[in-house]
Amino acid sequence: MKVSDYIAMFLKEKGIQYVFELSGGMITHLLDSLSQKTEIKVITMHHEQAAAFAADAYGRVTGIPGIALATSGPGATNLLTGIGSCYFDSTPAIFFTGQVNRHEQKGERPIRQLGFQETDIISMAKPITKACFKVENEEDIPEILGKAFYIATEGRPGPVLIDIPMDIQRASIGSKFINHANVENVGIDSENFQNICSAIRNSKRPLILAGRGIRSSFAVNQFEDFLSVTQIPVVTTLLGLDVVAYNDPLRVGFIGSYGNRWANIALGECDLLIVIGSRLDIRQTGADTRFFENRPIFHIDCEPAEINNRIKGCFPVVCDAKQFLNGFNSFTSGLNITFQKCKDWLSYINRLRNQWPDTSELKPKGINPNKFIHQLSQRSKEASCFVADVGSHQMWAAQSIEIQKHQLFLTSGGMGAMGYALPAGIGACFALGIESVVVIAGDGCMQINIQELQTISRNKLPLKIIVMNNQNLGMIRQFQDSYFESRYQSTYWGYTAPDFEKVSEAYGITAKSISSEDEIESSLTWLWNDPNQAALLQVMIDPYTNTYPKIAFGRPITEMEPMSKPLEMEGT
Repeated sequence: MKVSDYIAMFLKEKGIQYVFELSGGMITHLLDSLSQKTEIKVITMHHEQAAAFAADAYGRVTGIPGIALATSGPGATNLLTGIGSCYFDSTPAIFFTGQVNRHEQKGERPIRQLGFQETDIISMAKPITKACFKVENEEDIPEILGKAFYIATEGRPGPVLIDIPMDIQRASIGSKFINHANVENVGIDSENFQNICSAIRNSKRPLILAGRGIRSSFAVNQFEDFLSVTQIPVVTTLLGLDVVAYNDPLRVGFIGSYGNRWANIALGECDLLIVIGSRLDIRQTGADTRFFENRPIFHIDCEPAEINNRIKGCFPVVCDAKQFLNGFNSFTSGLNITFQKCKDWLSYINRLRNQWPDTSELKPKGINPNKFIHQLSQRSKEASCFVADVGSHQMWAAQSIEIQKHQLFLTSGGMGAMGYALPAGIGACFALGIESVVVIAGDGCMQINIQELQTISRNKLPLKIIVMNNQNLGMIRQFQDSYFESRYQSTYWGYTAPDFEKVSEAYGITAKSISSEDEIESSLTWLWNDPNQAALLQVMIDPYTNTYPKIAFGRPITEMEPMSKPLEMEGT
């Protein structure tokens, strides 16, 4: 069997239905084999970065590694941002890069390059992958593919890169597939469950911090059972927004640098914190870690190094979220353990919510972005997924989006890559079986991968695209207001954005623009007039609209702008 045929058949065997790519000479054998030997749909993007982001979203939604292909040289290097996004946000993915023929490689010669577009992508990708494989012999392919799928999905998921010379792709090998069985999880000591139960009983203000680890281990149902037993209020990270429904009475809100003010106060004032699947990074806790280290914290994470990394004194429980939740639910059920809802604590949190509503943090001219996000959510219940890009609009979405139980929320967290949402929306749409996806992007982000409007149009994908156009790079402009005396170099000065309504229509996607609040309801009715059709809504936002609340850098997370002022220039 030809190697490229073998790879195509292996991907089919693993349940892959879509791969994302931009064609190039060094992957033509792979593309031909996928097309001729399988029913896998090859989705041609218009930039390799976009293909990587689409694979990222596919992996997040399905739990099966997303697949992206690129040719050697610039094709391979263009994947790197998407590979990093998968690595930092724990997404299973496998990236195939074509490489020049073995006889065209420079090897140990003291030269920069021998073959055309020859590039050492392995050395570049190693720091942001779980593993990289440089294929040197066709007989190694079965073992490498088996290892790649195992590594991408075991433990904390992440990306793997396989670099294959073109002459190996056209070589012949046997047809036997090699699979690596996942290692069984080691049981959790029941003492951990006993300690947590005791801490909950002794607590008057307990809180759960829920992160993406719950969704990435596909443990949302188990988490719902956990909440039903413990009756503990929940705050979520940015990537954990979709682990608890908006209307769940135990849901508090979104925490972090731009978190809901009431949620950050609750996080600061709780007397017990149970962290599930979150790494407690600086944007979740603020710079003042000592502020957190004065209460019991149980930290559940599958990666030991993340526990007691920044926040010290945590009680470690090393396992994935599903393993923990299954174990705890079984433990409490077996002993018939029940807990009482902390009514006074919940009442206090709700008073804070009423005192500091997200829709009153801003007093902008024209459209209030937080109010718009609420209205968008209420009119988008047919959507299966929301995908937010990176910037002010991302935080407005996180603060105000009303996620239903059946809906997902995707965004680029650790990498924070602008240009993520449009291609990720494509990947999510395919992963969900061509169901409606809402993409929320800013004008700056939209211009980074705007070419993928053609991919949406060509494939007739039902993406509802919201462009929140404030005609500048708003989050950085706000930073310049705080620290650079409102000198708006490269954010407002020297920056422009097109009319996205006209651009969208040029790509064959119907579009509309609004600039006042009294247009919102009718425009959302227009947006969802045909759920199966792509549409773009440009929402004009006043250029000076800020993102509040925002942690006052150097202060505890409970102290937020504009009421409090930062003590120092923020470093992240």
